[in-house]
Amino acid sequence: MLFCNKLGFSVDILKINTCPLCGGHQLEHALTCTDYYASGEKFEVIRCVHCGFLMTQGVPVEAKIGKYYETPDYISHSDTQKGLMNRVYHWVRRYMLARKASLVEHASKMKEGRLLDYGTGTGYFPHTMRQKGWDAKAIEKNAKARDFARERFGLEVESEEALKTYPDASFEVITLWHVMEHLEHLNEIWQTLARLLKEKGVLVVAVPNPSSWDAEKYREGWAAYDVPRHLWHFSPSVMQQFGAKHGFVLEAEYPMPFDAFYVSMLSEKYKGARFSFLKGMWTGMVAWCHALGKKERSSSMIYVFRKK
Repeated sequence: MLFCNKLGFSVDILKINTCPLCGGHQLEHALTCTDYYASGEKFEVIRCVHCGFLMTQGVPVEAKIGKYYETPDYISHSDTQKGLMNRVYHWVRRYMLARKASLVEHASKMKEGRLLDYGTGTGYFPHTMRQKGWDAKAIEKNAKARDFARERFGLEVESEEALKTYPDASFEVITLWHVMEHLEHLNEIWQTLARLLKEKGVLVVAVPNPSSWDAEKYREGWAAYDVPRHLWHFSPSVMQQFGAKHGFVLEAEYPMPFDAFYVSMLSEKYKGARFSFLKGMWTGMVAWCHALGKKERSSSMIYVFRKK
């Protein structure tokens, strides 16, 4: 299906008729969300009646969605520090890079090895791992982000086509930090990750959590739905089912407490609230407290899988 959207270009539309997790065909309306970043368009979020998996319906296909990322505010690609919230993002990222590196070493029980960071953005994480002695490779779809990683860190980040060139069992660890929710060919990606990992290799996946406290508070205004860039919305139970489907055992789950603050600030900004920064900080604190006693209520989650 082809149409001309508000950005003024024609796009092919992805129509989901079958749940990629359970194969079910009963898909119901869940929410209608707005693209606040690029276009102002509205997109429907649907739910599989059988397994509960949430999906964004009617998004541009992977080959056509690039325009929705081409905004200076999309900081995972542009690295902008413009504005208070983006400066907060960068401060938190410095802390989280150290935490992510520690998590990888703990999960893999290794201090060095071969690691692939899929969807690396501007390359901060593989750069961190290389500094710690790892042989870190990186994949990134966005050409500008690849250029940034090369100029800033000397990283030769490869495009997605490189995945096909890696031999089986190439890596001890593969990481996807807020990437899987963007990937159109979901089951194919899981199969590729399983092929590239060594036996007993570690897969680390971080994604937003639509069953979090802040997601329930903001509903269709929750910034982490981020339609149409986020095609899939993974609850903890859905993520565990995907791992099992593709030969992985879920070994650990970790909350990402800082995400609630950033997502809440964005959500307040999107709804036009006065003092959005302060209101978002307060809501983030409340969300963080809820996740203390029940980590599966965290705004985002990190899942550590082991290949069987």
